[in-house]
Parts: sequence; C-alpha cells; structure tokens
Amino acid sequence: MRKYLDVLRIADFRRLWTGSTLSLLGDGASWTAMAWLAVTHGGAASLALLGLCYTAPILVGGVLGGVVVDRYSRRMLLIVDSLCRGGAMGAVPLLALAGLFHLWQLYAAAAVCGLFKILPIAITPAVVPELVPRDRFAAGTALETIAQGVASLVGPAIGGALIPLLGAQAVLTLDAATFLAFPLFVLRMDHRLPRPSGSAGARAEGSRSSWLPVVRLVLRDRPLLAITVAFSALNTAAGMLMVVQPWLAHDRLRDGAGVLGLLVAGLAAAELLGSFAGGTLDAATRPMLRIGACQLLAGTGLLLLLGGHLPAVLAGQLVFGAGSALATVSSQVVRYARTPPELLARTMTLMRTLMLGAIPLGSLVAGPLLAAHRYTATVLVMAVVTVVPGLLLCAVRIPAPPAGPGRPADSAEEHLVEG
Repeated sequence: MRKYLDVLRIADFRRLWTGSTLSLLGDGASWTAMAWLAVTHGGAASLALLGLCYTAPILVGGVLGGVVVDRYSRRMLLIVDSLCRGGAMGAVPLLALAGLFHLWQLYAAAAVCGLFKILPIAITPAVVPELVPRDRFAAGTALETIAQGVASLVGPAIGGALIPLLGAQAVLTLDAATFLAFPLFVLRMDHRLPRPSGSAGARAEGSRSSWLPVVRLVLRDRPLLAITVAFSALNTAAGMLMVVQPWLAHDRLRDGAGVLGLLVAGLAAAELLGSFAGGTLDAATRPMLRIGACQLLAGTGLLLLLGGHLPAVLAGQLVFGAGSALATVSSQVVRYARTPPELLARTMTLMRTLMLGAIPLGSLVAGPLLAAHRYTATVLVMAVVTVVPGLLLCAVRIPAPPAGPGRPADSAEEHLVEG
C-alpha cells in the first residue's frame, strides 16, 4: 500500500490518474447502456455489431495515433480525445430526446469512441516514466490498471442501477459529462506533457511519425513480440466475453439489465484485485514465466462458465479477470524496460492497437455462435485461445536488452534478464 501512496503523492500523476478514472467510470456505465439498447432492439446479432463498432476502429485510430503521438503535445491530444468522444456519446440522448434515434446512430457513436480511445490508452502509460520515479514503475503501472478496474467495477453497477430508473439514454448523458471532466484535470497539471524530445537520431520530424523503428523493435525483440501475440489472443477471448455477458443476462439468465451490470462489474472487480496484487509484487526472476502462468490461470477460469449458472459464471470471471490483470501489470514492466524512451509512445500505440484490435475479432466469433445457441462451443473457444499462448509465454526467456538510442544507463532491464 505504501508504494501506491508514494505514487499518488505526486501531484501531476494524481491529477492525470483522477481525471482518467472519472472518464473511465463513464465508459463503464455507458457500455452497459449501449449493450442494453443493442440487445433490446436487435438481439445477439446487434451485440456483435456493437462490439465490432466499438472496438474495430481502434485499428484505424492506432495507425493514425502513431503518426501524431510523438509529433504533438500529449496534453492537447488528450483534450481533443475527450471532447470528440464526449460529443459522440452525448449526441445519442439528444437524438432520442428529439425523437430521431435509430440503432445505427448508436453504432456510429460507438465507432467514434473506438477511433479516438487509443490516444489515452497509448499516451497515459507513455508519460508514466516522466511523472513517476523508476523504482515506482510497477506501482504506477498498476494504478493505471487499477483505475480501469475501479471504473469498470463501479461504472457498470451505476449503469445497471440507473437504466431501470432513468433509462439507458440518461446513462449515456452522464458519460458525456465525464468526458468534460478529464480535460479539466489535465489542464491543472504542472507538467505540460509536450511531445518527447527523443535522441539526436530521432529528432527529425519524419522519424517522429515513422512506424519502421517501432515495428523493427517489436519484431526483433522476442519478449515484446511474444507479449503482443499472447495478449492479442487474450483480448480475443475478452471480446467474446463482451458479447457473452449481455447474452447471458438477456437470453439465459433472463434477469435484466441489473444482472448485466453485475456480470460486467464482477469481471472488473476481479481485474481490480489482480491489478492491486500485481503492483505489490517484487520483480520476478523469470517475468515471462510469471506472465504465462497468469494467462494460463485466466484461461482455466473461463471453463467455469460452461454451465451458464450465475455463481459459476461469476467465479469464472473472477479467475479470468484476476489472472489477466496480473499478467498485464507484469508485462507492462517488461515493456517499459525493453523500449527506448523516444519510441515508448509509438510502441505502446502499436502494441495496444494490435492487442485491442483483437477484441472485435472475438465479438465476430461469439456473435454467430451465440445466435446459433452454441454457448458451450463459445466458452471452449475462449478458453483455448487464452491457454495456448499462455503455455508459449512460459517458454520464452528474456535475452540481454537490445541496443537502442536513448536507453537509460540505469535501465531496470538488469533485473529482468533471465539466465
């Protein structure tokens, strides 16, 4: 706990973290509202399309984001992201109020959110080394994941409680308001979050937007490549679970939006637990083995969903969420240590784009299976795509760090080399 308190005493990190948490709270509530609107208006097929619209644009946003994250002020980019996504989400209830709402508008709003959301996802971890001392990287990284867990835990619960009382459109209005809060916290930061200065070899304007050095780094660095592939598979299962949750609440459990909020919040609580535990762990002598073991645990937990009974589903989500969050925190430390500072924002953009881009693939797989009432097959596919890459991660050993300009002499890599 002391590690977390030390990091939160850093004023700029605290402001960024608080604003991000509020924005994520709105996201958690709004996904419950959007999913409920989709499933009540169009059934399981609309859930798959909504998941696709919400996640697939991340691929386009990642490509575009990689061009701008090192060329422009990160403060300005975070503000632009909040205003664009807040406007898109706020447009849905306004259209409903005017009697002009159609389901395709929900898909369009989800697509705009998906297009821009890669900016905070990539920028926030990239600026952590500028705000947090090196010996607190793990705690700072865990707090980022904890913010997502807290927001995802509380947000869906708020959404599930408010939908019967106020309606799904009102929940989307609240989400739009949280997008306005984030820029206010960013503007209060003393750190201006400018574009990275980089090394002498990386200062040319063209090199700031080039993907070539980033792609070369990931392809040549075996741990980074293995993490990217394994977490893409893990997110494929997560994308399937995004469709499974509302389907279970509506078709199998038949208990309404409240149960959907419970399922989403239960998964978030598990991720929060895993993130908190991950930030307190000491550095692993074999970090790739730890990451792989956590992913194996996550995949095994998914098998508890086979019966489709609420207690077992909640237990399975607990194991999956905690295991995946533990793996995420440990992998983030490895990524920090093996990435040159001037490539960090673009590397995070590329890796997270590829990982999050796997979520719509999961939605596309789960939607048709559930529409055909192949629930057991859906669960087995989720488990397999999680467990197999976990086994491969366990076999990866970390070599000496690759040479690269701008790598700090006191890199934490010396604690992450597996002999």
